[in-house]
Amino acid sequence: MKKSGFGCLVAITLFVFLLIASGAIYTVKETDQVIVTQFGKLVGEPVIEPGLKFKIPFLQKVNSFDRRILEWDGRTTEMPTKDKTYIIVDTYARWKIVDPLRFFEKLRDERTAQSRLDDILGSETRNTVAKHELIEIIRTTKERTVQVDADLAEADKTGTVGKLIPIRRGRTLLEKEIQDTAKVKLAEFGIELLDIRFKRINYNQGVQERIYERMVSERQQIAEKFRSEGAGEAAKILGDMEKELREIESGAYKIVETTKGEADAKATEIYAQAFNISPEAADFYEFVRTMDLYRSTLGGGTVVLSTDSDLFKYLKAVKPVGPSNSADVVGDAAPAIEAAATKAPTAPAVSRPAAVEPPRPVPVTPAPAPAPAAAAPALEQ
Repeated sequence: MKKSGFGCLVAITLFVFLLIASGAIYTVKETDQVIVTQFGKLVGEPVIEPGLKFKIPFLQKVNSFDRRILEWDGRTTEMPTKDKTYIIVDTYARWKIVDPLRFFEKLRDERTAQSRLDDILGSETRNTVAKHELIEIIRTTKERTVQVDADLAEADKTGTVGKLIPIRRGRTLLEKEIQDTAKVKLAEFGIELLDIRFKRINYNQGVQERIYERMVSERQQIAEKFRSEGAGEAAKILGDMEKELREIESGAYKIVETTKGEADAKATEIYAQAFNISPEAADFYEFVRTMDLYRSTLGGGTVVLSTDSDLFKYLKAVKPVGPSNSADVVGDAAPAIEAAATKAPTAPAVSRPAAVEPPRPVPVTPAPAPAPAAAAPALEQ
């Protein structure tokens, strides 16, 4: 019995010792910094060195904080710019705890710190955005050169394509302004603000629609200019084609007329050579041509000729028959003349026209000659 009681006592003693020892020992990691408190009050200095540490069990409490760089992801917020354009801004930041004692006194834990960062960084972001125009928040560099297609710039009617509005500061300096202002306020809580950036900047729904409409309108103007230039180029090509076609047609017409003229000249030369062989051939040619002229002239209506005309030479050679006037004689002789002219060839191409004799005039009965002062008779078929 005594041995059993002694064993139980030893076991209880070991259990109590282990319990006390576990509460008196704590571990500090390389990524942590520790504050030991007793009844809510700080005991000693913050522990930064890693390793096993000791404290009074059950009385003292270990409060650990991260020594690494922590992140803050702000809420997406809609805010106005200086030119009253509403934009949606999403920001993020990096921070760390540099004074754990002050951090513990002011905020106690990281969750409370995140809430305070939301208030301070969100407020400073709204203030900075409200003091500057939209172009200052979007643009980064001041001397930026835009690469624009030459055709697109040439087709632009507004003169805004490829041209950027000049800025005074830019997005980078605005982020630095927010960081400098918020850094002073966060230092009171033992927090060092390392960096803050705009993650995303976008228009709200209403502004987006207006921006898209303006973009579409500008592109439509550029497209319309391209279309008008294309139509002008097409008209120019069609005009050149019409001009070349007329030049070709006029050149062809010139060649045709030149060829016709040369052919007529050659034919006339051949006729002249053929009918100038002898005086008889020339007289025959004159007679044949006159008969052709009679056929074309006397067959269509009334013709008034002078008795002194060369065309009237062969008509005067016809002798009238019976006691009729000269007009009747000529009228009676017209069918015979026409018949003779019909039988005669138009332009015989004979090698020896001298052998061809002209047809004899139709004999008619002599009639009294008209008075010399009489006017030229009217010839009718």
